[in-house]
Amino acid sequence: MSPSVKPLIPDADADRLAAAFGRRGVMGAGIAGGLLATPLFAPSGAAHAQSAPDAEITVDQARTAPIPIVIPSLGNGMGQQITDVISADLGNCGLFRPISASMPAGRPDFATYKTMGARAMVTGKAEDRGSSIRVEFRLWDVTTGSQIQGTAYTASSQDWRRIAHVIADVIYTRLLGEKGYFNSRIAYVAMSGPRSHQTRRLAIMDQDGADSRYLTSGQWDTITPRFNPANSELAFMSYINNRPRVYLFNLNTGQQRVLGEFSGMSFAPRFSPRGDAVILSVTRGSGSDLYTVDLASMSRHQITASGAIDTSPCYSPDGSQIVFNSDRGGSPQLYIMPASGGDAKRISYGHGHYGSPVWSPRGDLIAFSRIANGSFSLGVMAPDGTGERILTQGFTVESPTFCPNGRVLAFCRQSAAHAGGAGFSSGISSIDITGFHERILPVGMSSDPTWSPLNQ
Repeated sequence: MSPSVKPLIPDADADRLAAAFGRRGVMGAGIAGGLLATPLFAPSGAAHAQSAPDAEITVDQARTAPIPIVIPSLGNGMGQQITDVISADLGNCGLFRPISASMPAGRPDFATYKTMGARAMVTGKAEDRGSSIRVEFRLWDVTTGSQIQGTAYTASSQDWRRIAHVIADVIYTRLLGEKGYFNSRIAYVAMSGPRSHQTRRLAIMDQDGADSRYLTSGQWDTITPRFNPANSELAFMSYINNRPRVYLFNLNTGQQRVLGEFSGMSFAPRFSPRGDAVILSVTRGSGSDLYTVDLASMSRHQITASGAIDTSPCYSPDGSQIVFNSDRGGSPQLYIMPASGGDAKRISYGHGHYGSPVWSPRGDLIAFSRIANGSFSLGVMAPDGTGERILTQGFTVESPTFCPNGRVLAFCRQSAAHAGGAGFSSGISSIDITGFHERILPVGMSSDPTWSPLNQ
């Protein structure tokens, strides 16, 4: 059940084209996890793909006025499926407005597309070769009539969705000047059965909610999965043999192993930025302490001993600090301290109880959940506690997780149950860090999302 990428399909011209066009502004030929990217010559009469200036459209501008982009069909069958995924990725992020059109023959007539209000345009074609697929893709600036990007992708046919996400990421990056996040996944807990006796299985899906599949059988409940940023591995808590402990799950082999032997319950794991260690909570009496476990030696180091409940730790992107939740001051609040231990500084001072902190990969924000007056809120603040903003509220909104570029959060939203437990729902939604464009992911009853790094 673990995801895999088939071996690449060789392309004899890859090295020659890489030497000819391996420069800034053109994606050089290369191999990444079974997907081969080859630069394309610009069509006759058109400018060659070249270095583009800094993006003229910022993310903030695109939020106010989404970028109109023409995306014709790349062909029948799989070509149309790829087109649909590209359009959905760009449209669902709220920063683009896809426009359908017929594929032009030869060089596009940009005057026609200018009258449609388009700023950019995609052309290309998908060639289904049976066991493999080749997709030619060009991105055009409609205003100047110049080619911004030209690349051909070759991969196993079963990886057609990945090609679509990669193309959407390229469009995002070239037009907005920031890395995209579409070629990524979300691990989560899939919930089934009545609320009083639910089965909770580890599962994984593409970031858009497609291609969802189970990773564990459901014999034992699992919660709080977390991605290793360096490889295909998850940490999570499982109740195997009714002993709550943290486990590691290899996405390539499906094998899992317990992470360390502690006298108390271990829970709330999080990987270090380099993926070589895990920080987690371990119960001790009525409280819990934070420990780090080195994955090479399996040696462990205790970094808090407050006598309180210290939990939900998360590293800063550079690995120098952690943010965590603690009731050492009398109520659950957020604290920051050096990753090796030391003095902890409280950063949350709003009304209510704070939890589930997670540091943005950009390093500029910490997301959190907050409970006040019996209701939940999801928000962000600067690492020093300033600039707190609430993004969304509800009966229960919790478990925030940042996408790879730090621009979007996924989270769990639950509704209240009616008498007898009817009406309860739990699902995964996403929202921009400004509180813009909240949407529900089509994945059914679920919780505990965790966003992966970009697929390699």
